[in-house]
Amino acid sequence: MKIRPNKKLGQNFLVDPVVVEGIIAATGFSQQDTVLEIGAGLGALTLPLSRTVAHVVAVEKDRRLVASLKEELNRLKISNVTLVQEDILSFNFAGIDPAPLQKIQVVGNLPYNISSPVLKKLMENRERIARAVLMFQWEVAKRLAAVPCNKDYGAMTLLIQYHAGIRPVLEVGRGAFFPKPRVDSMVVALDFENPYPKRAVCDDCFSKTVKAAFSHRRKTLLNSMGLFGETWSKEDLLEGMFSCNIDPGRRAETLTMDEYLTLTSALAVDKTGTR
Repeated sequence: MKIRPNKKLGQNFLVDPVVVEGIIAATGFSQQDTVLEIGAGLGALTLPLSRTVAHVVAVEKDRRLVASLKEELNRLKISNVTLVQEDILSFNFAGIDPAPLQKIQVVGNLPYNISSPVLKKLMENRERIARAVLMFQWEVAKRLAAVPCNKDYGAMTLLIQYHAGIRPVLEVGRGAFFPKPRVDSMVVALDFENPYPKRAVCDDCFSKTVKAAFSHRRKTLLNSMGLFGETWSKEDLLEGMFSCNIDPGRRAETLTMDEYLTLTSALAVDKTGTR
């Protein structure tokens, strides 16, 4: 096709058919599903998906790849794929119209340089999404599934695990791509219909608490959160932590999800005792 991968767009084309089959199998998508594909590329996932689901909305930023894939779809007379030339970070999820009472399914081989912004975008649209099966750089996948007291455990770990069930499904070596990336990859399934069973008093408050705790990772919990803007005074932080039996001298990576939920509730109570 005389198309060279664009390094600025983080393009590494999936070329291993065995891996493609593994991803399709891992999705568990049905013939009634509407699927949003992030980064259609040359159609490695788009074409087989079109044969197994009702409709594919394939979003691709690179106009060269959109033109090439459009020709291939026309040649194969595939009519249930809608190609959208757009940056996924600016894409409007509200424009996708799945069948009644159904949510969007998501799949994609993500450019490694936009993994975090894409996750944020998915969390913002979580009410519209059932599941997402995505390819991540190995290190990113480790962070998503990390547990407390681990160097990979961070704010993104807690936020994504709060909003979705996490399940690593397929290890992918660098040889599955052209050109070969410098790292291996992992396909991860995110189930937005099965979030963490306990809920925060306020989702935004939970997000703010977690981000503040990890804003200065090497500092103690008290000092890190105290340096996070002017959200809380030192006295408020101490009072909230002591009420939860959380030592202010601990570091952010040692707290469990339940401890963050409890701390969120304590810090969300104002001076009058109301939320």
